[in-house]
Amino acid sequence: MLEIFYRYFLVPLTWTLEFTLIAFIWVTLLGACFAQRDSSHVMFTMIYDRVKLRTQIWMRIAGNTLLFIAFSISLYPTYRYINFMSFKKSDVLKIPMNIAFSPYIVFLIIMIGRLGYDIITDFKKLGRGEN
Repeated sequence: MLEIFYRYFLVPLTWTLEFTLIAFIWVTLLGACFAQRDSSHVMFTMIYDRVKLRTQIWMRIAGNTLLFIAFSISLYPTYRYINFMSFKKSDVLKIPMNIAFSPYIVFLIIMIGRLGYDIITDFKKLGRGEN
């Protein structure tokens, strides 16, 4: 609203766009971590809902393991790249880009931990013989 007012009545603001873009990155990544905690992501489960509970557990283990491996492999290169971006600053607000993109590291760490927890929980369900 502030940007619209300034654009039409005064001088256009440049910092608002940059702020909203950085805030969008932070909110999206940290919101995805929150949604993973509650298992409230959007899921397409046409096949998953039609199989037995034991098969569902194995499907979850397979999917979570693939994500766990992919996120684990990408953690160190992502850290190196974000650390490398510390020399660059945003054009208007002069925020270092490593700070702007640092929520991705937090996202990866939380997701790796949560996926590991889900995998262990599913293996425990298999061990108890839940069918």
